[in-house]
Amino acid sequence: MSIRKIAVEEAFTFDRLADSQHAMEAAMNPAWAAYVGERIADLVDLRLREMDDEGIDVQVLSLTSPGIQGMTDAADAVATAREANDLVAAVVRDHPTRFAAFAALACQDPAAAVAELERAVCDLGLRGALINGHTMGSYLDEPAYWDLWEAAEALGVPIYIHPTDPPAPIASCVGYPLDRAAWGWAFETGSHALRLVLAGVFDRFPDATVMLGHMGELLPYSLARLDDRYDFYEANPKLEHPPSHYVKHNVVVTTSGVNDAAPLQCALDVMGADRVLFAVDYPYQRNADAVAFMDEVDISDADRALVCHENAERILGLPTET
Repeated sequence: MSIRKIAVEEAFTFDRLADSQHAMEAAMNPAWAAYVGERIADLVDLRLREMDDEGIDVQVLSLTSPGIQGMTDAADAVATAREANDLVAAVVRDHPTRFAAFAALACQDPAAAVAELERAVCDLGLRGALINGHTMGSYLDEPAYWDLWEAAEALGVPIYIHPTDPPAPIASCVGYPLDRAAWGWAFETGSHALRLVLAGVFDRFPDATVMLGHMGELLPYSLARLDDRYDFYEANPKLEHPPSHYVKHNVVVTTSGVNDAAPLQCALDVMGADRVLFAVDYPYQRNADAVAFMDEVDISDADRALVCHENAERILGLPTET
């Protein structure tokens, strides 16, 4: 019998963001665009059928990229984030054993983002927030967001940093399909997390938790090199610990989009089995592929249980199977 699966990076969108979703799909090949387009705004019917058919017990829903972060008007962003959170909270209320959700936040207005995180967690029962990378070039290491980190730490909920396009194209990716999910997004998002480390966010807020998808956006593979070069350059800020300490203590990673044994083993070895969570990245990836991978990969049964559901239950405060 397949082990319980809680998938923690599962995307949705809704009518207010239809234009940005269509723009994302325009960059895909037609077959994938059709597959994603049929599913991304379906929050219940087809989604639940495929979860049942393909072995997903619970999805943790989040607003797809670029989401709120791509909006230029701050007031509109605040209103749209609130609408998205109300929508997804209603889905969770109607299907409490099948869905949980992360809040969308309008970081265009940092004070409003703090208030919305508190409302989403305390009033709506959401399990943290997912932020789609930078907000119009503004990254979460900036002092304007320290109140947000303070709130997340006090509430005991993670902030999931999800990829988005960088503010300017990565020159080495131009001319090839390297700038998004294939490569560039991992570099962009891993660098975002390292900005938090080097800015001292985790020295200031030692109990804050960041979630990163895609087996940690290249970071588990790179920690020894980061530590080795940390004090090589004079410009590096002084931290209480080497960079790897913060990645291992303040970051948890998910398997989203990476159904590959070697990166999983690296993540388990570097982060520890209690800091790796299962995810599919639905509908940009297929449930069945991720489920088959986790059922068949050669890891211990204890580690499989941690990754597939126990870590999500602990970190997100989700109910255990009854």
